[in-house]
Amino acid sequence: MASPFIELEVGGRTVKVTNPDKVYFPEIGATKRELVEYYVSVGEGALRALRDRPTHLKRHPDGVLNDAIYQKRFPARHPEWIQTVTVRFPSGRTADALRVTGVADLAYCANLGTIDFHPWQVRAGDVEHPDELRIDIDPQPGTGFAQAREVAFLAREVLGELGMTGFPKTSGSRGIHIGVRIEPRWDFTQVRYGAITLAREIERRAPRLATTAWWKEERGERVFIDFNQNLRDRTVVAAYSVRARPHAPVSAPLTWEELEDAEPGDFDIRTMPARFAKVGDVHAAIDDRAYSMETLIEWYERDGRGDMPYPPNYPKMPGEPKRVQPSKARPEDGASG
Repeated sequence: MASPFIELEVGGRTVKVTNPDKVYFPEIGATKRELVEYYVSVGEGALRALRDRPTHLKRHPDGVLNDAIYQKRFPARHPEWIQTVTVRFPSGRTADALRVTGVADLAYCANLGTIDFHPWQVRAGDVEHPDELRIDIDPQPGTGFAQAREVAFLAREVLGELGMTGFPKTSGSRGIHIGVRIEPRWDFTQVRYGAITLAREIERRAPRLATTAWWKEERGERVFIDFNQNLRDRTVVAAYSVRARPHAPVSAPLTWEELEDAEPGDFDIRTMPARFAKVGDVHAAIDDRAYSMETLIEWYERDGRGDMPYPPNYPKMPGEPKRVQPSKARPEDGASG
């Protein structure tokens, strides 16, 4: 028996939605159709965050209580109007990832069960030079959104001194992301150096609140600033993306004024469309100016502390300290960084 379906007109394309009444988010009873229609309703803003970026998909075709499919390679069979872009992973292997060019792409992927969209920090025209610096503020056990907010405003302070403007959003969980458009003149390693420098400066100003410690055992009850999210093939969830949780929270772009008293629970698949219809995309100006990384990289070189550990899936990198958890390090391993 054929599956029930509906067809939606999205940006001049016809998108078929199969099993539209399947419940994806059990806590609020939100369906697959609602997911697709959500992405259409915030399409202008979501597209601004995703346009021309290689994008990974986190799919839950049987709903968020079931296992996810984290898809880096876009399915070979897809409509001719959907584009892909070739990216290279740290291993040296390549893959054709989704290249988002229109809102219909998002609707099509939502029909595949895509809940979260995870874009790279590059554009398809130059996949080797990021155009976005990402500040990922991640509360650790014993801390929460209130502490993440404090760190975010410290980040704003440092960025302001650098003459840079950052755009904050909730992560859709307990954290905060800040995006800064940068000139695509530096490679992933250099942008990561800039992120390390920025994180260290925030930590210097509030050492009891913020930490750059890569190893969890060294973080304590502090907020971690994850500089490694600026690496090749490391992604953060896109602005306006739904998160795969039973209550369907979303990663909500905010103004700095809104961040002062916002709470993550204020933004979900049902509240965001009305907000978007009322205020539009509060990050509409994010592409108006791209900033130089020169000063941050100069700070990194002058600082003298050098590099920090890379994630475990990375090959050993030049200048990287020993990638050994401190509690397991032997004397001959030296400092972990």
